[in-house]
Amino acid sequence: MNTVISKDGTKIAYDKTGSGPALVLVAGAFSYRKFPGQVELANALSGRYTVYNYDRRGRGDSGDASSYAIEREIEDLNAIIEAAGGSAYVWGLSSGAVLALEAAASGSSITRLALHEPPFIVKAEDRKPPSDFTEQVGKLIKADRRAEAIKYFMTKGMGAPSFVIPMMRMMPGVWSRLMAVAHTLPYDAALLKSYMNGQSLPRDKWRGVAVPTVVLEGTESPVSLRHAAQQTAEVLPNAKLISKKGLGHTKKLHTDKIAQELTSFFAV
Repeated sequence: MNTVISKDGTKIAYDKTGSGPALVLVAGAFSYRKFPGQVELANALSGRYTVYNYDRRGRGDSGDASSYAIEREIEDLNAIIEAAGGSAYVWGLSSGAVLALEAAASGSSITRLALHEPPFIVKAEDRKPPSDFTEQVGKLIKADRRAEAIKYFMTKGMGAPSFVIPMMRMMPGVWSRLMAVAHTLPYDAALLKSYMNGQSLPRDKWRGVAVPTVVLEGTESPVSLRHAAQQTAEVLPNAKLISKKGLGHTKKLHTDKIAQELTSFFAV
């Protein structure tokens, strides 16, 4: 394990594996650097890249602050990029894709950007979370009702069927990992708050993100995620969409397929 200190003094933990150009992995909700899918992907990519797999603040071995701001998470990512030599390729999954995109828009030294199914809601007809979703997630965590927060986030936010939760609770290893990072769910909700209302993405907001970008989507993914991926690729000035079976993220990361697409994109 390695650590860097973010701009606000927060310790950010990361693992560094492999050799080659620097590639930073940004996890989504419920994930962190020791999450099996993250570890598998880092290992799959480490033959060609120096992979920086880090714990977003509040997760794993990283520290946290008394209050949350998206700007602090961008500073955390910048600290990892600086540790990687000052610039890097970046892959972000789900809410991690949103964080990576916001970082690129703020001027982070990202040379190539991979956005993996950012969970925007961009069509009025797609399933939307409740209008007070962010506030309710925050209230549940503030009351230390982590299990309820997990259920609420997954069912109301991610659209998972309610029967999935008791199934997960029957798998101690899985449930314990979810409980360990549940207190960071308000962070993911804050990242997504402006983009889950069923409205088209703002074309002007990310006009300055001119770095080569790939947007990944699985043909097996829920339609709302596919709509989001397609529109993200449309609004960015230098982006392409890759749509293939096995690139979805809501069930299991197919790390071999993801690594193949990333290697093809970053090698250009």
